[in-house]
Amino acid sequence: MITADLSKKRSLVTGGASGIGLATAELFARCGAKVAMNDLSGNPNLEREVQRLQEDGLDVIAAPGNVGDAEDCKRMVTQAIADLGGLDHLINNAGTPGTKSPIPLSDLEAVDEELWGRIMDVNLLGAYLCARTAAKALKDGGGAIVNTASQAGLTGMGSSLAYAVSKAGLINLTRSLARGLAPEVRVNCIAPGMVDSPWECRFPGYDSPDRGEIVPLKMVGQPSHYAEAMLFFAAGASYVTGQTLLVDGGLRV
Repeated sequence: MITADLSKKRSLVTGGASGIGLATAELFARCGAKVAMNDLSGNPNLEREVQRLQEDGLDVIAAPGNVGDAEDCKRMVTQAIADLGGLDHLINNAGTPGTKSPIPLSDLEAVDEELWGRIMDVNLLGAYLCARTAAKALKDGGGAIVNTASQAGLTGMGSSLAYAVSKAGLINLTRSLARGLAPEVRVNCIAPGMVDSPWECRFPGYDSPDRGEIVPLKMVGQPSHYAEAMLFFAAGASYVTGQTLLVDGGLRV
């Protein structure tokens, strides 16, 4: 595990109750940061994980709220910044596939307006609203934003056409925010490949023990692998902004 000195730093991680978000929140906290962990209100996993990390001596707090709801998103970020006493890192990790099984790109009828709205509200608009609400606090401290996109945003293939487009939009949002918030705030993005996490959408063979064989590094990415890339962008990479890092074990090489 890589490490960094994040003492006196304050971080907000959205979608922090499981998977990449949880691994990132824990890594940042173990590096000394005070971390606000966001997930949906009423998610028992959020309360459970916050309590676990607190019992381990880490400085973490819960920041429940729905980033897919504009008013609740703004309320959550504002409250988290107040509770943290400022903000140095915004990790826009919350996302949804909007479906429990992949929708073929050819099935345009299945990707209806409701699905488009749900995916865009969480994956793209939510990230923008978090950034907009947090912008002043991040500028005050010379902070950083790291977004979680997906290889789907680069390839056009994913759980659905709408999902791939939302992640492509997030990659472009990263570039635009990097210009708009410079020079005080750096904005970067990671694009995960395979992830061993409780993701809502399950692809055929998703749980196969040998599915990592198609990856040059011969493994499925663990949430901790992606958390390390988040830490690189947040705590280091001081001359890097507007970039998207494909983190996929070499799958797209």
